[in-house]
Amino acid sequence: MLAIRLVTDPAERDPLVLPVRPAGDAQEHPELVAVARPPAAELADEATALLSMARLTGEAGETHLTLRPGRAPSRLVLLGVGDGGDGDWRRAGAALARATAHETCITLLMPVDVTSEALGALAEGLWLASYRFRMPPTAQRPADGDDEADGPAEVVLVVADPQQHEGALERARITAETTRLARDLTNMPSSVKCPQWFVERIRPEAERAGLTVTVREPGQLAAEGFGGILAVGGGSARGPRLLELSWAPENATTHVVLVGKGITFDTGGISIKPREAMVLMRKDMAGAAAVVAATLGAAAMKLPVRITTLAPLAENMVSGTAFRPGDVVRHYGGITSETTNSDAEGRLVLADALAYAVSELGPDLVVDLATLTGANAVALGKHTGALYSDDDTLAAGFLAAVDAAGERAWRLPLPADYVPYLRSDIADLYSAPLQGAGSVTAALFLREFLGDLRDRWLHVDMSAPSWAYGDQHELVSGATGWGVRSLLRWLPDLA
Repeated sequence: MLAIRLVTDPAERDPLVLPVRPAGDAQEHPELVAVARPPAAELADEATALLSMARLTGEAGETHLTLRPGRAPSRLVLLGVGDGGDGDWRRAGAALARATAHETCITLLMPVDVTSEALGALAEGLWLASYRFRMPPTAQRPADGDDEADGPAEVVLVVADPQQHEGALERARITAETTRLARDLTNMPSSVKCPQWFVERIRPEAERAGLTVTVREPGQLAAEGFGGILAVGGGSARGPRLLELSWAPENATTHVVLVGKGITFDTGGISIKPREAMVLMRKDMAGAAAVVAATLGAAAMKLPVRITTLAPLAENMVSGTAFRPGDVVRHYGGITSETTNSDAEGRLVLADALAYAVSELGPDLVVDLATLTGANAVALGKHTGALYSDDDTLAAGFLAAVDAAGERAWRLPLPADYVPYLRSDIADLYSAPLQGAGSVTAALFLREFLGDLRDRWLHVDMSAPSWAYGDQHELVSGATGWGVRSLLRWLPDLA
């Protein structure tokens, strides 16, 4: 990642960046923001004149580069920061990273009254927008060969008191670093990525962070009754796993279980997907990537919350050993489900993990993130996750964290009159009811495995926002790492 430093007296370096805010009610043009270390009067006058000449608005993320040959600085960047909210600063940071991608070092004069939260949001935008996925190096393609720059090599932020903002900058770094990890995991092609690869990729990093790591392989999954994970992974030559991470600080008073869907590739199984729908199915483990990365982030921040994270990992393939529509699956704890669609496989592995969490781990609350249904995108579009919970307070707190993180979610209902849709003639439940409302009925199915914790449970269907189809603000084309930032905003509230 690019380096970000806090200083009080910057060296003369190009380019110099000045923040700009929109015009107020009594103003015709936007204006320069009062900064901690004002530029020379001549430079400030020139920048002020440019605001009207260049028709700038001060909108967050707006950038304008001016060349000043023979003068210092020789390049001046005007950066719109909007009204100065955290979201505006995050957007400004992202735009600045792209506008200065090939620079060695840039210097940004920060507002005299900048808050630590705003500075952290700026840093997140810089780090997240400068992300680029890279495959592991090969003999033909050495690491960082001729790749384009991701962003400037270094950003110097000029503030009145660097020490005041160091904590916020460190939290932003951890948040961005773990979000980038979730993006890396999700972007990795499934020719490389499988359940075992995921475990081997995470285990050393988790152990270094002080987490306890437990891995259940197929034999142990069978012995303990994880029928959903085994059914979904049964068609693949690369067997399933259940990855369990534990962060248990001594001062924790709340225990939360995070569960993430980890389908490392999804063909749809016997109910095979159309070609177009299968191309991006390496992203079907984005929920597992998010909860695992967020747990690493929580450990790095030393959050005083006990976290147990479960990532049920499987590859849903077509073969002679694949499970069939009409099969009855016996889940952990004994509940059975009749498979109506082998492409509704995510809820089967999640059901095992949820039942295990409630039965064996004794949490205070349970949260699951899953790229569960295409119905999520039909209902809410490409940028918004669907949140489900029976607890108004729990849902409101999580939604507030999502909003503060710069992500999006919308609460959808869990209607009681849809519950009969789940009832099967030959099993306890249908895995995927035929009456429609796909995202809602998937959530209702999962709720059946929560037992006494059904009112202390949050489910987020985040299939749509897990992937970006182009660069936008702090998102780059590909995996978004959706959920990591929201969880790292929300988990501290539990303490």
